[in-house]
Amino acid sequence: RNLRVKDRMAGEVATLRANDKLTIADDVMRLGRIRHLPVLDDDDQEIVGLLSQRDLFRGALARSLGYGGFAQQKLLGTLSVKDVMSSPVATIDEEAPLQEAARQMLERKIGCLVVTRKGRLAGILTESDFVRFVAEES
Repeated sequence: RNLRVKDRMAGEVATLRANDKLTIADDVMRLGRIRHLPVLDDDDQEIVGLLSQRDLFRGALARSLGYGGFAQQKLLGTLSVKDVMSSPVATIDEEAPLQEAARQMLERKIGCLVVTRKGRLAGILTESDFVRFVAEES
């Protein structure tokens, strides 16, 4: 089959802004059970970064330093998404073949691609989407 990225991507995507505090990112990720959040500019027009759970953990090193939950939340409240997000972002057009997306993710050793339509955010394609696809095809 000639599956396209748009056939397997998640179209409804939670996003952050670069100036959001990490406490917001932590809440969104934890409550939504989300591991990757695209970061948009203040006008919600341009994709400026990607925040992964790994980036958030890196920003919350207080836990590994032995601080408690309150101290960790306080630290997260002092850092912005832009302080720990990854940039530039790996993107792929929604019309690209699904195999191309898989190849890029494997070659780059990344867990997701931000999907674009005419240069704007259209969705996200993650490793979980590929696992779901295989499970459904079995």
